[in-house]
Amino acid sequence: MVGIRFHGRGGQGAVVASKILAHAYFKQGLYVQAFPSFGMERKGAAVSAFVRLDSAPIAERGDIKNPAVVIVLDFTLLRKVDVTRCAKPDALILLNCRENENHNPVKDSFRVAGVDAVKIALQHGLGSKSAPIINTVILGAYARISGDLELANLLEAIATGVPVNQKQNMAAAEVAYHAVFSISGELNADKNRH
Repeated sequence: MVGIRFHGRGGQGAVVASKILAHAYFKQGLYVQAFPSFGMERKGAAVSAFVRLDSAPIAERGDIKNPAVVIVLDFTLLRKVDVTRCAKPDALILLNCRENENHNPVKDSFRVAGVDAVKIALQHGLGSKSAPIINTVILGAYARISGDLELANLLEAIATGVPVNQKQNMAAAEVAYHAVFSISGELNADKNRH
């Protein structure tokens, strides 16, 4: 079983991203769960969302304790939230950050990658400068480094999972697929099989 944890802020689309990702893996024949974790949060507050996937039916419920993948939609969360808390020792960490911010803010033996999801989202007219919509963008980057998610399945899941601007979201995800960069550790997709 593979656990994926998203960290974002309310309104950034972490919950929608988890549902799209689960749908993409479902299209590949896996059993999936996607669910949020929030309480009294408001727009802008830290939120988490989770995806659980397996080749067999999933009976487990509850938050994912030891994720193999952590996807961070807001780089500033690194100052407030321990995004690597209880992650597996060789977990894949994907950050939304500019390439000049890739000074590896994540310690330990994690494999860390980045993508400038804000820049790509704005280039495709997703959201505004003050509130870019990056959830589908960061999923495109994840598809590149995951080693097990087919881009075609992700794009199909985006087409059915976002209520507006499907073509722009799909195009932005595809650009991000080619724009992801390594920050630390081995990111060879063939070695990233979960």
